[in-house]
Amino acid sequence: MAKHVYEAMFIFDSNRFGRDPGGVSGAIATMAQKFGGEILASRLWEERRLAYPINGQRKGTYWLTYLRLESKELVNLNREISLNESIMRSLVLKVDPRIVDALVSHATQSHAAPAPVAAPRREAVAAGADEAAE
Repeated sequence: MAKHVYEAMFIFDSNRFGRDPGGVSGAIATMAQKFGGEILASRLWEERRLAYPINGQRKGTYWLTYLRLESKELVNLNREISLNESIMRSLVLKVDPRIVDALVSHATQSHAAPAPVAAPRREAVAAGADEAAE
């Protein structure tokens, strides 16, 4: 069987993730390696309020992972994911081989906050208003 690259998005229980971020997120790599998979990229996406409560939780931590895995092992991985109590929801999609490199490189880049756009200085705005008045 051929190995394919999969994109997996997980929603973790924010309370459990807050107490043990390394353990909760590390479970993904452990599960993948258990079935002969290889993690290409794995990172925090964001923490946000959920549209509706899941298992009584109103907040979730989104985690994005790219992994290489044999297709026959995907069923086993999905079963293992569903048994993990820290994972409230998950979605695993097969990635088109033509875009794997672009997606993985984008996921591994640091996502620093964008630099703020400089607002026009008040003096320049006021000078422009004075010139228009003349």
